[in-house]
Amino acid sequence: MNLARHSISSTAPVLIFDARFDPDCRIFTTSTQAGFAVYRTWPLQLLRKREITGGTLSAVVPLHTSSLLFLVGGGRSPRYPPNKVILWDDALAQEVAELEFREKVRGLACRRGWLAVALRRRVVVFQVGETVSRYGEWDTCDNPRGLLAIATAAYSTLLAVPGRQLGHIQLIHLPPCPPPTPIGPPSSTPPPRPPPAPTKHPVSIIAAHQSALSTLSVPPSGKLLATTSSRGTLIRIWDTTTGKLVRELRRGADKAEIYGVAFRPDEREVCVWSDKGTVHVFSLTSGTGASNRQSTFSPLTPFIPLPKYFDSEWSYAQYRIPSQSAHISLSAQPAKPPTADVVDEEKCVVGWIQVAPEDTDEPRRLQVPEYQLVALTYTGGWYRLALPSSSASSSSSGPLTGPSNVRPGTLSARDQISTSPPSVRAISTARPRSSSGSSFAARSDKGKERERDQDEKPGRECILREYRRFGRIRIPPHHTPGFFVLVTIMFMGLDVFIRISCSAFEMIHM
Repeated sequence: MNLARHSISSTAPVLIFDARFDPDCRIFTTSTQAGFAVYRTWPLQLLRKREITGGTLSAVVPLHTSSLLFLVGGGRSPRYPPNKVILWDDALAQEVAELEFREKVRGLACRRGWLAVALRRRVVVFQVGETVSRYGEWDTCDNPRGLLAIATAAYSTLLAVPGRQLGHIQLIHLPPCPPPTPIGPPSSTPPPRPPPAPTKHPVSIIAAHQSALSTLSVPPSGKLLATTSSRGTLIRIWDTTTGKLVRELRRGADKAEIYGVAFRPDEREVCVWSDKGTVHVFSLTSGTGASNRQSTFSPLTPFIPLPKYFDSEWSYAQYRIPSQSAHISLSAQPAKPPTADVVDEEKCVVGWIQVAPEDTDEPRRLQVPEYQLVALTYTGGWYRLALPSSSASSSSSGPLTGPSNVRPGTLSARDQISTSPPSVRAISTARPRSSSGSSFAARSDKGKERERDQDEKPGRECILREYRRFGRIRIPPHHTPGFFVLVTIMFMGLDVFIRISCSAFEMIHM
């Protein structure tokens, strides 16, 4: 018998440059080396895929569930110049317009009929319909991250951008967002009504932090605002009408880069994720449901001048994104060149979804949907996480001084849809995290490990309900679109150009 020797190598990792949810978290988009794809968030399903030849994209921003997408070129070989925003109609499979600026586009935010573009020191807002028109422009402080956030619910008006001073937020009120166009038979639920006019003029500036901002987030209604700074230890929640601080939440004690903050649609909870690889969940309501954890010394703060740290609110639930290569010896891997296309395997983006309860025998018509989390990693991991029950989470809000004896949630037989990742608890102790992606041997000292364990206060683990992979589907080439006539519009100041095709914008819903 002749047995040949075969070498077994690991599958080439998925390389995702960008992943974004639509404002309602019903779909999400991904951009890869081959092009971009659109997925249904839950149940996970590939809806559309496109090959973009000649370069790569740094951002693919969906406009709700319509066929209109906003594309930005980026990477080592950009498909489009970084100073352009391309309006792509996926129903026509072609570009329908482009916005050109004199400098690199830093960030995008959109809602029905509106697009906000963040540049280095200003934010430009456009009204998008059958034509594209420029609405206004606001100056900001130095904004290399392209931070901005826009409320997307019906009749909401808020646009939050960095202010002219470091750490400040400027609140801008646009015309009310139109409600979505109903599709299919008329619904039994009444359409949303416009909110009453404010009795007093809302604030326009919030002095949020003393250091540079790292994230800006608003719920669909725009009533609240979440801000984080470059230090990454605190998350501050503001009332956008009065400008007052509502809650101050603590992610950890050491410095971190917070990637994002997402409000639950009913504004009762908020989740935060960072380069520590952990998703934290905080409660924004008091007295009912889950409660955030606090130090045992917090009741003494009104009577004893203790440091503010002891009065902090910590997350009541968390989940550490597993490291797929935790079992591989990193020292045995060849050093990657500095220009290699690699991403942090636990870098992720998180959104909220509503699903039917899975552990109940009630009839479907009587079931009340529960909120869960979906985390997307930049290496193609899709995690659906259930939150701990209210009674269990409230019982775990005791002292923070001792180690947690709560075992992480396990998957039942019906929840094991696909191969689950390694144990979260085992990975969090086996592999220290490095935000720079360099050698871990230099960071494995016990002092730093203890500091990280103290920073990530032990709490109740979110329950992994489902784990899947996405992004490995080969994208076939599509037919090249035919020729179309272009019309060029030049704005005053020669700083913005718009190119629009003769094809009208068709906001086709899936």
